[in-house]
Amino acid sequence: MKSIYLVLFIFISVHCFAAKQEVNVVKTTVPPVIDGKLDDATWTSANKFTGFITFIPDFEKPMPEKTEAWLSYDEENLYFAFKCYDSEPEKIKATVSARDQIMDDDFVCVNLDSHNDQQSLYAFYVNPLGIQGDSRFAAGTEDPSIDLVWYSAGKLDDDGYSVEMSIPLKSIRFSKNDTVQMGLFLERTIARTKTHGSVPELDPEKGYAFLTQFMGVNYAGINYHRLWEILPAVTYKHTDINQDGEMVKDQRKPEASLTVKYGITSDLVFDGTLNPDFSQVEADAGQIDVNLRYQLLYPEKRPFFLEGLERFNVAGTQTSVIDPIQMMVHTRTIVNPLTGAKLTGKIGKKDEVNILYSADELGTETADGKNEYAHFPLFRYKRNLKDESFLGFLYTGREAPEFNNRVLGVDGQVRLNKSTMFEFNGFHSQTIAADEKSPGNSFGLVLTHDTRNLTYKVSAKGVDDDFHVETGYLTRTGVYQLASLFIPKLYPGNKVFNRLDFELFTTYTRDRIYSMNETYNFVSAQVRTQGRGIFKIKYLLSNEIFMGERFNTGGVNVLLGGAAGNWFEGHVVYRRMNGIYYSADPEQGKYNKITSTFSFQPLPKLNAVASLSWYDFVADDSQEKLYNYPIERLKVTYQFNKYLFLRGVGEYNGFSKQFVGDMLLSFTYIPGTVGHIGYGALYQQTDADLDFFDKNHGPTQQQRGFFIKLSYLIRS
Repeated sequence: MKSIYLVLFIFISVHCFAAKQEVNVVKTTVPPVIDGKLDDATWTSANKFTGFITFIPDFEKPMPEKTEAWLSYDEENLYFAFKCYDSEPEKIKATVSARDQIMDDDFVCVNLDSHNDQQSLYAFYVNPLGIQGDSRFAAGTEDPSIDLVWYSAGKLDDDGYSVEMSIPLKSIRFSKNDTVQMGLFLERTIARTKTHGSVPELDPEKGYAFLTQFMGVNYAGINYHRLWEILPAVTYKHTDINQDGEMVKDQRKPEASLTVKYGITSDLVFDGTLNPDFSQVEADAGQIDVNLRYQLLYPEKRPFFLEGLERFNVAGTQTSVIDPIQMMVHTRTIVNPLTGAKLTGKIGKKDEVNILYSADELGTETADGKNEYAHFPLFRYKRNLKDESFLGFLYTGREAPEFNNRVLGVDGQVRLNKSTMFEFNGFHSQTIAADEKSPGNSFGLVLTHDTRNLTYKVSAKGVDDDFHVETGYLTRTGVYQLASLFIPKLYPGNKVFNRLDFELFTTYTRDRIYSMNETYNFVSAQVRTQGRGIFKIKYLLSNEIFMGERFNTGGVNVLLGGAAGNWFEGHVVYRRMNGIYYSADPEQGKYNKITSTFSFQPLPKLNAVASLSWYDFVADDSQEKLYNYPIERLKVTYQFNKYLFLRGVGEYNGFSKQFVGDMLLSFTYIPGTVGHIGYGALYQQTDADLDFFDKNHGPTQQQRGFFIKLSYLIRS
C-alpha cells in the first residue's frame, strides 16, 4: 500500500497544468441592500465580469444574450450581482416556487470552491424572482438536498432581469488566512434554449471538469466569527387506523428535539443532536415495488444527515446503471435514530476528516426490558491533492446485538491529464452473525476521458459473494465485471438540431456464484433540438444470470421530451423488454414499462406535476399476465410567496388498489426556521376482485392523520 501511495504522489507531482486566472476582490465598506435592484454604490467599484461563453449545448460560443456580473465582500459576507439582458424578456421563465424547484427556470449560479483545492464546490442558484436553490458537488456527484442559510433577491424588468446575493461566511467552510483564497465559476442558464454560459470559459478539451477550471479569487481581511447554531424543534403526530371497520386511535405523539452546531474552526464543525427531528413533511413518491432483485433506493431527506453527506462519496462507484456498488454510505439504512454526532471538515490545508455516529432504535428489548440499539460509526479521511485528485480511507460499521458488519478500505482519484481521470477503490468487509465470521472483498478501477467531442469510460469491478455493506447500497454480490462506454458527440449547428449524442456500452459479467457469464450491451442515439426538445432511442442486447439460469433481458427504450412556452414541459420513456420474473421458480417473459412526467405552470404561482408509472409482465411459456402495476400521481402547489406554499398530492396505486391523499401548508423563512401543518389519508379497495370505485363496495379509509412541526434556528 505504501508503494502505491508513493507512485501516485510522484505521478501527480510531475503533472503541471495551466495557471488559473486570479482576481483580488474589492472590499466594500457599505454592504448592498439585497433587493434585486443594482443601484447600490457597492457595484460601482466591485469587480465586474462580462463575456460569458457557452458550454451547453456546445462550447466556445458567445452567450446569445448579454450578461454582466459583479462580486464584492465585507468582513462577514460575500456579495454577488448579475444583470441578465434578454432581447425577448416576455419569454424569460421565472416561477414563484419552493426552494430548490427552479432548475427548469432561467437562473444564475455562483459555484464556489471555498477551499480552492479542486475537491468540492457549493452551488448557489437564483431565478429571476429571487427564488433559491443550492447544492454540494464532490467526487463527481451533485447533491441538491443541502439547505444553506443565505439571501437573494431578483427583479424582472423591460430588458431582462437582475439578481443580488449575500452569502454569510458562517454558512460555508473555508481555510482562514490573512488572505482567503477561493475558486469561482459564474454561470447563467437560458431556459427556453437550454443554453448555459460561464465565466471563466470552459476548455472543450477538459470537458465538464469544472473544478479544474475555476478562476481564483482572493479575499483579504475576512473576520471569522465562531459559528454557533441551536435548532430546537417540536413535532406532534395524531394518527388513526382502521380496526374491524372502525377508525381507532393509533398515535398521539408529541416530540421535542435539539440539534446544535459548533464551529471549532472556520473549516471544522461539530454537530450533535438529541432525539433528532428526522420527520419527513412529505411522503416518498411511490415506486413500483414488485418483482425486484434488489431493494428500492429512496433518497436521504433528513436534515441532520444531509450536511456533509457528500464527503462520504467514494471514488469509482455509481459508474453505470449496472454497477454492483452504488453507495458505500447510504444513511437511510439508519431507520430510527435516537441520537447522533458529526465532526466534519479539514484539519490542515490538505487533510479532511469526517466522523459520523448514530444510535438506531431497533424496536426490540433485552431480557431485562431495555431497548436494543444498532450503533453506526463512520469514519472518512481524505488527503486532497492537485486537480481534483485525492487519496481516501473509509470505515463503516453497524454494531447490533448478535450481528455486526464492519467495512474498511481505500479509494482515490488521480487526474492523469486535463481530459482523463483514473479512480480506484478497494474494500474488505467482516460480517459476524451467530459467532460466525464471513469476510469479503471488493474492488473498482475506472478510467474516464471527457472532451467536447468524445467521452469514454472503462471500468473493472469485483465483489465477493460474502461482501456486505450494511451502511451502503449494493445491487449484487459475487460478480466480476468489465465495462466500457463510448459517447461521440456531434454538433450540427443548424436551426433545428444543436447536438447529437451516440452511445455504445458493453459489459461482461462473471457470476461467481454459478460460474456463468452474462453480458449487457446497448447502442443509442440522442437528439437535442434548438429549443427544449429531446429524443432518444436505445437498443439493448443483454442477458442475466439468476438462480443458475440465463435469461434474455434485451429490448428497446424510447425517450421523448419537450416544452411549450413557459407553461408546459413533459417527458415520456417507453420500454419494451425481455425480462425475468424473480422468484424461487423464475420465468422468462416480456414487459412494457412507461414512466412519464408532465409539468404545468398556468400561473407564476401555480404549478401542477402529473406522473404515471406503469409496468406489466407476461410469462413466455404460459402467456399469463403475472401483474399489471400502474401508479398515478398528481401534485399541485400554490406558492403564495417565496416563504409560504400550499401543496396537495394524490397518488393512486392500481396494483394494491390504494389511494393516498396529502395536504401540506409549509412556511420556510430560512432553512431551520420553519412551520409545517400536514394531513394525510389512505383509502383501499379491500376486495381484490372489485374495481377501486365499485358502486356496491367502495374503498374504505385505512389510515388518517395530521402533524404539526415547528423549528427555529438560533444563530450567533
